[in-house]
Amino acid sequence: MELKNLISDGDKVQIYECGGKCVKLFKDPKEPKSVVLYEAITHARVEETGYNKIPAFEEIVNIDGKYAIIYQYAQGKTLEQLMRENPDKIDEYLEKLADIQIEINNLSSAKVSRLKDYLSRSIDGLDMIDDVKKYELLTRLNKMPPHMKLCHGDLSPDNIIVGSSGTFVVDWLKAKQGNASADAAKTYLGFCLKHHTEWAEKYLKLYCAKSATHVDYIRDWLPIVAAAQLKFKKPEERELLLTFIDMVDING
Repeated sequence: MELKNLISDGDKVQIYECGGKCVKLFKDPKEPKSVVLYEAITHARVEETGYNKIPAFEEIVNIDGKYAIIYQYAQGKTLEQLMRENPDKIDEYLEKLADIQIEINNLSSAKVSRLKDYLSRSIDGLDMIDDVKKYELLTRLNKMPPHMKLCHGDLSPDNIIVGSSGTFVVDWLKAKQGNASADAAKTYLGFCLKHHTEWAEKYLKLYCAKSATHVDYIRDWLPIVAAAQLKFKKPEERELLLTFIDMVDING
């Protein structure tokens, strides 16, 4: 397989369009098989929910000693691109994002991993906060209702592709079963980390209105999802994430 049409180049993967397929190539030849298989099986399990906005998983291949996952190619522009190109339509695009998130959260899959388990492991493994803060965060997490709704885990405008053949949601690696408000909190946090605070607040109001969720319920999740994000150790995110984590003291 000859890869020519590079679509995106990330830290760990490159995305190519090849013969009408999407090829997600892992850059590191030593990428563990378990990581590749986990992403593929998580994607396949979301497909099994019947959600019609997910590109089909096709196969795992080896290209020049590197693993790659082959998906159906979703042609179009990301919602993030559209937001940049049409700033006058921001409210319309944020509403589309909220609608898609609610669609996803209305699904369920007992086969995907549990969100609470993931968040608990992420917080427990942090070395950037003290044990008292960890205890406060884990105590708050344990008190949260144990819902089993499908959560994308990283639903952001750059993971939504809009084209003539429809709208598709990609990058399901972090999909979990859990509380929908945690999923919405992660999307809100994503906007804040990119310094789009105004968009974050508009999105939050739209999501809450459409899903009949009280805004405070989503804000209660912010210290928890911020702590989980801190484990990726991105220097540019550290200060803001620690600010959100400190909300656990304010809100109790």
